[in-house]
Amino acid sequence: MSNQKMDRIVYHRPGKGWGNQNVDATKPEKYYPTQKDAYDAAKEIVGRNGGGEVIITRRDNGQIREKNTIPPGNDTYPPKG
Repeated sequence: MSNQKMDRIVYHRPGKGWGNQNVDATKPEKYYPTQKDAYDAAKEIVGRNGGGEVIITRRDNGQIREKNTIPPGNDTYPPKG
């Protein structure tokens, strides 16, 4: 199971760009011009802090689009095969 305190969420804010923040935080430390930039930064932070989940939301409605386990986190639902 991931350590929720290390999990990060990547989301879009109109007029600001893409942010990533700890799931317990109220705002990101920084905004990025692209989703990929925000995701890459989140992966680095989570990996450096012992692993966990990076959650990516949809640009238009904020729904979760994807969750990725970053090593050395433990994926509770690993892909089959």
